[in-house]
Amino acid sequence: MKAEITPQEYEAFKTFLQDACGILLGENKQYLVKSRLRRILEENELNSLGELVDRLKRTGRASLREVVIDAMTTNETLWFRDNHPFRILQEKLLPEFAERQTPQPLRLWSAACSTGQEPYSVGMIVEEFRRQRPGRLRDVKITATDISKSVLEVARRGEYEMIAIGRGLSPERQKQFFTPSLNGGWQIRPQLKSMVEFKELNLLERYMLGKFDIVMCRNVLIYFSAELKKDILTRIHATLNPGGYLILGASESLNGLPHLYEMVQCHPGIIYRKK
Repeated sequence: MKAEITPQEYEAFKTFLQDACGILLGENKQYLVKSRLRRILEENELNSLGELVDRLKRTGRASLREVVIDAMTTNETLWFRDNHPFRILQEKLLPEFAERQTPQPLRLWSAACSTGQEPYSVGMIVEEFRRQRPGRLRDVKITATDISKSVLEVARRGEYEMIAIGRGLSPERQKQFFTPSLNGGWQIRPQLKSMVEFKELNLLERYMLGKFDIVMCRNVLIYFSAELKKDILTRIHATLNPGGYLILGASESLNGLPHLYEMVQCHPGIIYRKK
């Protein structure tokens, strides 16, 4: 890959990425693009970002498109990232839904789940709640989605290297919810793994996932334009059951939509209830 990305090449790639998956690159992210796409250009014998965009437009190869999107959307993630959402889930939301005692299962959606740490963390909270209150929340289903096939493959395997296990997971939870694997990693226990179903999903497309009681869409909306954020949040609203909750990332907000959601202060932390 040549040393510099021209302004024209960068603008063309920004347009491709936003159209493909909604991500809006900032004005000075050329270094990020170069670092994430260098190997792809080398493997496809392309000399510049402009040649890559031309190839994507001309051939329409799904495999190349997927590899590029994977490279630009895959991020490091943590167990129990930001902590407050999981405390709110444990102390407020799970008790509230347990008291409702409806015959339907409690359904949660982890949007943009990456390699699975968020939905599996939710599953751990559910399991701990069940142990504290036997007989409650017997039927819980977690749907976890991401646009990236490669991260979903990791998530479905439920096997992590020790360096990944150490990012936010306590030794106590590691012992409770994982078993050592033959290759030196750690494997999610079957009971927890069976609680989560992983699906490929682009947040820009129509959702055919059913209805949910809780949606976690965290640390992903920051990459979208204001218009796309509003569109995604409106469609998430349609997936929520009456009285359902939306949990966003610590640096994210609704930016309006007061007719769809009401803010719930959790001291600390904020969540949003469907109106």
